Amino acid sequence: ITDSSTLREEGNNHFKAGDVEQALICYTKALKISDCRSENAVLYRNRAACYLKLEDFTKAEADATKALDVDQGDIKARFRRAQALQKLGWLDQAFMDAQTCAQLEPKNKAFQDLLRQLGAQIQQKVAQLSSTDSQVQQMFKLLLDSSAPISDRQKAAQNLVVLSREDAGAEQIFRNDGVKLLQNLLDSQQEELILSALRTLVGLCTGHQSRTMAIVNEVGMDRLCGVMASAASTVSLSACHLLQVMFEALTEGMKKEIRGKDEAILPEPSRELRSMLHHLIDMLPASSVSGAGRDSAINLLVKQVPRKSLKNPDNSLTLWVIDQGLKKILEVAGTVPEVEGGLPLTDNTPMSCSVLLNKLYDDLKSDKERENFNKLCEEYVHSDMENKLRAIQTVSVLLQGPSDVGNRTLELSGVMDAVISLCASENITQQQVAVEALIHAAGKAKRASFITANGVALLKDLYKKSENDRIRVRALVGLCKLGSAGGTDFSMKQFAEGSTLKLTKQCRKWLCNEALPPTSRRWAIEGLAYLTLDADVKEDLVEDKKALQAMFELAKSEDKTVLYAVGSTLVNCTNSYDVEKPDPQMVELAKYAKQHVPEEHPKDVQSFVEKRVVKLLEAGVVSAMVCMVKQESPALTEACRECIARVILALVERQEDRGLVVAQGGGKALLPLVSESTDRGKFKAAQALAKITITSNPEIAFPGERVYEVVRPLVSLLALDCTMLQNFEALMALTNLAGISERLRQKIIKEKAVPKIEGFMFEDHDMVRAAATECMCNLALSTEVQKLYLATDSDRLKLLVLYSGEDDERLRKAASGTLAVLTGEMPELCTCIPGTTSHWLEIFQALLLSENQDLRHRGVVIIMNLMQADKSLAEKLMESEALEILSVLAKGDNPNQASIQKAAQRCLDLAIEYGLIRSNESGVNGNII
Repeated sequence: ITDSSTLREEGNNHFKAGDVEQALICYTKALKISDCRSENAVLYRNRAACYLKLEDFTKAEADATKALDVDQGDIKARFRRAQALQKLGWLDQAFMDAQTCAQLEPKNKAFQDLLRQLGAQIQQKVAQLSSTDSQVQQMFKLLLDSSAPISDRQKAAQNLVVLSREDAGAEQIFRNDGVKLLQNLLDSQQEELILSALRTLVGLCTGHQSRTMAIVNEVGMDRLCGVMASAASTVSLSACHLLQVMFEALTEGMKKEIRGKDEAILPEPSRELRSMLHHLIDMLPASSVSGAGRDSAINLLVKQVPRKSLKNPDNSLTLWVIDQGLKKILEVAGTVPEVEGGLPLTDNTPMSCSVLLNKLYDDLKSDKERENFNKLCEEYVHSDMENKLRAIQTVSVLLQGPSDVGNRTLELSGVMDAVISLCASENITQQQVAVEALIHAAGKAKRASFITANGVALLKDLYKKSENDRIRVRALVGLCKLGSAGGTDFSMKQFAEGSTLKLTKQCRKWLCNEALPPTSRRWAIEGLAYLTLDADVKEDLVEDKKALQAMFELAKSEDKTVLYAVGSTLVNCTNSYDVEKPDPQMVELAKYAKQHVPEEHPKDVQSFVEKRVVKLLEAGVVSAMVCMVKQESPALTEACRECIARVILALVERQEDRGLVVAQGGGKALLPLVSESTDRGKFKAAQALAKITITSNPEIAFPGERVYEVVRPLVSLLALDCTMLQNFEALMALTNLAGISERLRQKIIKEKAVPKIEGFMFEDHDMVRAAATECMCNLALSTEVQKLYLATDSDRLKLLVLYSGEDDERLRKAASGTLAVLTGEMPELCTCIPGTTSHWLEIFQALLLSENQDLRHRGVVIIMNLMQADKSLAEKLMESEALEILSVLAKGDNPNQASIQKAAQRCLDLAIEYGLIRSNESGVNGNII
């Protein structure tokens, strides 16, 4: 269509039919080809109405303003702008627009109602501001009084935190020069006051770009970074949280349109963002920064720098950070805390550096950018070779992060020789660093084969002869890693029979030894992560409840580096890794050609896996998973989240276990995993949510607003690249949700699930097709879905009628149930049914004659709805065999069929009212007039 007026008319028709999104498309297309100002004004006004319906109030206000720019007297555009402004919170401007509308049309009830609402809201806001202002002044007075008791000042500071969480309170604190007062609190030496100041600043900055920019400039990054560098971990974490909120406020502010008062005063925040990042980079190598502060700076860089979506082509921020800070990151990575003069680090710092380096490398777009990254890392390691220990530690961190880069640095002249020589050093620290590098180097087959040939004897020697458990446990992990090189292939044994079980026993012994430092015990779990690829080891481990509980306690501890090892171990124990079943014919061909064929361990069959899952549940695996998800650390990578999602999916595989998983918080833990994980991990988490939603009451499993968060991940499973089982379980779960409330149905519709569900109604698989139809049956309670069936250009109604006559009983129930709902809610639809198929009467009669009580009930309700809707339909039905069947159903005296009998009698009563039949002498309906 090339005519804008025709497109506008088409858009109007879609809008009237309730298809707002299609109307929006038509108006937008019309605006692109229209060159008439008056025509554009009408299109903008109409598009504003669409945006109001879609709750995009910023765009609704913008379009209404464009319409008013052409015609100030356009009362509809002004009213729509007033509605949008009200939702955006610009009450004074909304009131002015509503007042103008009411003056032009004093008798218009809608204008008067909006004016009254706005008046009441403005009065409420004024009263609230007045009350809040006096509270803020009172808190300020207490805080400024140095003679006041410290407990009173602390209480006043805490009250400011509460006030700052409300928009009115935050505005009053800001306007009353509260930022200067908060700076004074930050400079105090009292931890409680500093924490309150940081939390108040969080309230001021949350979601507010202009206040955030003013605070960044007034407080200064030097002061904020100084607070974050504090040795007090709670203060450091609070400062980190504040900076995170500031970053979010500034970056979100760049994305959305700013209007009104803020529009004139807000400069571009990109300069402030770069400055903030520069301060964080400068913190990394500073000796005055605490270990916790350094971790916080790395954590913020991980969250802020790489692109959130690779669809965004701009990775300039990543390139800038590599240019400005890669050497500083590598300096931290190469630090060995035990060496005198080293930077203060925590146990988590090396892992955090690995994650940051990996994120930066993954964000690069071209071979040229990656080659430059490699070159910079190689130059840094080469220049550091004089200090072999630092160089090897840097390589070790790179091997854990961007492993391709780590392997290239490992191949530099002298690096591998240095690793081997330091393994034989008498210095414990040097031995420890070298053995860890050797372990991380054994990740790839090429490197593993080299180390198997050259390093196994050395590792065995260290394991047997070293008197230091820190060295022995690390050497043990190296042996575990090399011993598991065959993966889950039962036929690929690296070591002699029984060797892996001996290694496992020693790992479990060290894991349970509380006298060892947590870092050494973590390495024991690392060993188990490799060894549990062997099913004998899995069985051994789940029988050791003490070892399991020790592992779970470490997963909940401050040492975040253990997360991935725990996740990998549990993935192996639950067999939740992906296994491709080979084609039997291909296996036979491979055997014939004398090629290697992977074998499954006898103890990896489903019955053994189910028993292991039960034992893990008894040991408390769910609470460990929940704690792991809550960890705020770069160590909780997307790969780690995927492991957790896989494990929880395995835990809810059996229906009888789902209640326990939900009761211990497993359902809640899944919600962040569906948005922050790998693509595969998101699907696994969504599938686990589906299984829980199918068999549990969703309102109990996901209380409050959480139940609405479940909808989007379930809809994501309705994708063609998901398995048929995932599609089926998502449809079943959505059916359950759609039956709860209209608000949930609206959420499902808003997530654009209806077209996907309709697509699955044509699926060849009987169960998937029936599940999709059941879902549509519940969604049909919504007016928007009902209107779709009125469209004359679709076969939706025909499909339901035909499905009501299918052999599949479940599909018949779902289709006839949907028809019963639609014909009851929309009488105008009834007259369309005879036009769908010439067999409609036979199909409905077959429902009435069905042996299944549910199908009979659905059939008689459909007949009743048709007769109530149209006399001519009632006449056709009474001329068919339906009259005789209804007469028999109406006579029934079975109390279980009372609803069927009542509906059948209602049909006969309607026929009498229409004069189509009359009662015989014995009082039984059935004689045709």
